[in-house]
Parts: sequence; structure tokens; C-alpha cells
Amino acid sequence: MRAFAEAFGITNQTRVLDVGGTLSIWRLLEVTPRITFLNMPRGAGDCGGFDLVFASGCEMPFPDQSFDVVFSNSVIEHVGDARAQKNFAEEIRRVGRGYWVQTPNRRFPIEPHLLTPLIHWLPKSWQRRLAPRFNFWRWIEQPAKDRREYYIEHYLRDIRLLDRREVAALFPEAAIVKERWFGWTKSLVAMRR
Repeated sequence: MRAFAEAFGITNQTRVLDVGGTLSIWRLLEVTPRITFLNMPRGAGDCGGFDLVFASGCEMPFPDQSFDVVFSNSVIEHVGDARAQKNFAEEIRRVGRGYWVQTPNRRFPIEPHLLTPLIHWLPKSWQRRLAPRFNFWRWIEQPAKDRREYYIEHYLRDIRLLDRREVAALFPEAAIVKERWFGWTKSLVAMRR
């Protein structure tokens, strides 16, 4: 968050659209911008008095260039197939003068949603057999059965991780920033100021 705030010179007057986020990440900053949260009803949490709009990130109900910055942290991989990701990227580019879109890197060896090494590199048919039975997320989180089943199905149906080339294609005018962890590129950020 510090890198984001410094890159965009965030002040308490900066108009930010947070697509798919929650208030907790904004508490990491020393300054609080003018935030509008865009979320699906299931993903919405406490917005601390900020504006909350229920809509899809693939069809945003805002005029062009409505925000100084559009911020999205680990959301684009959740919207579905390549076409949905393209729509999501186009909407971000349309409604913001600048943007910061972070997503896990598909080339990183640990799948970040299931916290399981290499599973995302396997064919979908193998993932469908393995993910419900073998994933570290289940052991770490110990979710209730209904939540576990929902999350695994969401992972198998909707999550599509991207690599650097795909992120660059979705955001052609952006600089691509690599976030590293022990030398590996853990996640990618498409950034346009």
C-alpha cells in the first residue's frame, strides 16, 4: 500500500475506486483518500462510511474518467474466463485516469487461493479431482463444510490466474511491476499514472 500511495501521490482529496476491496487494506495508509467501493453483495464488508456501489467490475456504472485512480487487489483472476477479464480491464481503463491492478502471478509455484504448490499448473480435470481433497487452505483455515465447498467450486469454475504477458496485453499502456518473494515473482501490478 505504501508503494501504491507513493506512486500516485495519494492525498485525502484523491478520488479512488476500489474494485472488489474492503476497508481493512486502506487502514494501512497514513492518509485516507475519498474511496468508493465497488463490490458484489457477497463480497461487501464494512466500508467505514465510504460510498459502496453494488455492481460487477465488468460493467461499472460510472462515466468515463470518474476517478483519479482505480485500485484493484487480487480481483481480476476471480472474474471468470479470458473474455470477462478483458471486460474487467477495459472498464478499469475507462473509469480511471490512472490505475493499480494487482494479481497473483500464474508462474509462481504456490497457488495463492488454495495455498497449495503446483496445483494450478495441472490440467483442470486433475485439479477437479485433487482440489477438494488436497489443499493447504483447507487445513490452515479449517472452514465450515459449506464454505469449503463453495470456495473450491469458485476456484475451479472462476479463478483464472494470469502471467506477465497476459497482464501486459490487458493493460497495454501500463508499466508492469513485479512483486517478489524470495526471488520469485509472486504477483504482478499493472500501473498507469
